[in-house]
Amino acid sequence: MKVLVTGSKGFIGKNLCIFLKENKHEVLEVHRETLKSDIISFIKDADFIIHLAGENRPDDSSKFEVGNVQFTSLIVDNLIDLNKNIPFIFSSSTQAEEDNEYGKSKLKAETVVQYYSDTTGADCYIYRLPNVFGKWCKPNYNSFIATFCNNVIKNIDISVHDPNSKVTLVYIDDVCSSFIKILDGKTETGFHKVSPEFNTTVGEVANIILAFKSSRNSLITERVGTDFIRALYSTYLSYIPPESFKYSLKSHTDERGVFCEMLKTKDSGQFSFFTAHPGVTRGGHYHHTKNEKFLVINGEAVFKFESLNTGERCELKVNGKNPEIVETIPGWTHDITNCGEDELVVMLWANEIFDEDKPDTIAKELF
Repeated sequence: MKVLVTGSKGFIGKNLCIFLKENKHEVLEVHRETLKSDIISFIKDADFIIHLAGENRPDDSSKFEVGNVQFTSLIVDNLIDLNKNIPFIFSSSTQAEEDNEYGKSKLKAETVVQYYSDTTGADCYIYRLPNVFGKWCKPNYNSFIATFCNNVIKNIDISVHDPNSKVTLVYIDDVCSSFIKILDGKTETGFHKVSPEFNTTVGEVANIILAFKSSRNSLITERVGTDFIRALYSTYLSYIPPESFKYSLKSHTDERGVFCEMLKTKDSGQFSFFTAHPGVTRGGHYHHTKNEKFLVINGEAVFKFESLNTGERCELKVNGKNPEIVETIPGWTHDITNCGEDELVVMLWANEIFDEDKPDTIAKELF
């Protein structure tokens, strides 16, 4: 399908064009540098229109009328003149419900789109979007999240005038997915919302972003696997410059090898790795509650276990060629010995962050 996208070089447009191409659509891109004659030619060829372009922070308020209303009319008038009734998605704003110049211009543009639908019978979909956040949004413009992410990464102070100020947010991937869903199947026309919407405060967003930055030193990650924090973390990362894609970790080296902590979580433990030279034994302790999972990445190892309760003993041999998890069990003393000729490299997960005051790691020699 040939999809005309206005505002293709804007924040939403850049993301959407990639989504469309991933879904095998041909994209006809319209931006500020596109000639009017080319726009009209694209309208003739298009099978679907997604109208994102508009003014939201012009230097002159009269440009709201030009960029939001007149440009929408240009598209609609040409569609009607060409006797085309192709589907039309219009990116409006929740500000259309407010009494300000930007909102008024968006509301007028909505009526232009509705006129097109009424006149031609075309399927039209109007999205009154709240604040949209995600990668490639311009900082110091119209997104406080983009500004916060950019400034925190660059060690520039962020200003929060009212930390309790409430905001409703939608994530760029969800916006694009919602648009793609309409292209891919029959959807009821009219007004639409992007789901999910995230309701939070400016202060909460600022605190989370600051926590993202500190995690490189503390190694304690936020709960970045789901929902709003997942999306916000992805957004934050997108502002990191290439020279900062990597960061250093502290490692502890002794005659046995190296031990290095990699990542800690608030409620799901931590990840680390260690090495052991040939013949070296590490461990020789037990835990009352703590659990560990070992994965040999390179080399050969023998794990020894002994029950504190029954005295039962166990030996397990593993190597990096056949990935197997070896799990420590509370109440069993355990150690690991490099029984091969190569350096032993082992990945380790523990179900809790190591606490020096309550280590739950008691030394005891094995058989």
